[in-house]
Amino acid sequence: MSNTLLLQAGNKTAEKLLKNGRETAPEEAKYWLAFSQINKIGPVKFRKILRYFNNLKNAWQADTASFIKSGIEEKLAQEIIILRSQINPDEEWEKLAKEKVNFVTITDESYPPLLKEIYDAPPILYFRGSLEPLYNFCLGVVGTRKFSPYGRQAAKEIVSDLSRQGITIVSGLALGIDAIAHEACLQAGGLTAAVLGSGLDWQNIYPSQNRYLANKIIESDGAILSEYPIGTMPAKFTFPMRNRIISGLSLGTLVIEAPESSGALITAKHALEQNREVFALPGSIYSVNSQGTNNLIKQGAKMVTKADDILEEFNLRQIAGFTKEKKIVPESQEEEMIIKILSQEPTHIDKIANESKLKINALASLLTMMEIKGMIKDAGGKNYILIK
Repeated sequence: MSNTLLLQAGNKTAEKLLKNGRETAPEEAKYWLAFSQINKIGPVKFRKILRYFNNLKNAWQADTASFIKSGIEEKLAQEIIILRSQINPDEEWEKLAKEKVNFVTITDESYPPLLKEIYDAPPILYFRGSLEPLYNFCLGVVGTRKFSPYGRQAAKEIVSDLSRQGITIVSGLALGIDAIAHEACLQAGGLTAAVLGSGLDWQNIYPSQNRYLANKIIESDGAILSEYPIGTMPAKFTFPMRNRIISGLSLGTLVIEAPESSGALITAKHALEQNREVFALPGSIYSVNSQGTNNLIKQGAKMVTKADDILEEFNLRQIAGFTKEKKIVPESQEEEMIIKILSQEPTHIDKIANESKLKINALASLLTMMEIKGMIKDAGGKNYILIK
């Protein structure tokens, strides 16, 4: 199987990563796709299989006894042998190419770094769009579907301000607060990612009312993501599972409004288990929508009334340190040119203009956008340095 098929299924970011030789080789990767079709193999069992067999091509050809030696219980080992006879790895490649969906495996360098840290990180992550926003400082924003005017206004204002600071907003594309968060981020010119509880084939993107929003996210250099293979329909159990990915991608999770039984509280619980920060919007003691958030605050979550509350919690030094870890991938010829010109020594904008031959107004706008992305930094006096 050649790289061509994977490139047809991917985006520009994945293409660059493939050219750098960082992705799982296609001949091996198709077995990752095949194993992901067996839904009884969760992240922990998947790691056992990978650790024992070293590669999934060997595992796909293994017998029951070998699976048992890898740490898989006998009944499941027998089921794997039966189910794999019904799965064609090459056909899984074809499905992905047809839908133009890409993926990364947990062994790839391009796998989101924060997500890789959690105990039950998904072995394979399907996506449409670009993974670039997930190398940035990410914040999960979740809440109830039945939001109040207060919740809507607070979500819009806080998310808009955070997005303008270059923070990636991660949510679940659900009706209500999730959709409001994605929309507010896009309107502020920010980057956002949506984690789904279904496959990424368009007919299964849920809810159907937000398919237009999913498309807007992709067109705005964001991403929609899922651990579920093509053809997976949304189900009651898939949404709590996807919540751990929302929190896992993020350094913190903000809960806007949530009744006591809200799914948003599951995301907050995952965040705590993953040793991530939890933030909550306070509300009236008489509001059902604020019962969950007020309880979170009583339990130690940081109360948030404005974006600065979150920015102060993650001080500028921490944000800068995180930004330095992300990979600098120019998105245009102009950005690539600027990166070549800059170094760790301050370079004045006039010198950059002279060497790049760009008009000063256009250059100033470009430098501002690159700074927001965390690629460069204004060292003062219109002198710029490259962040490495």
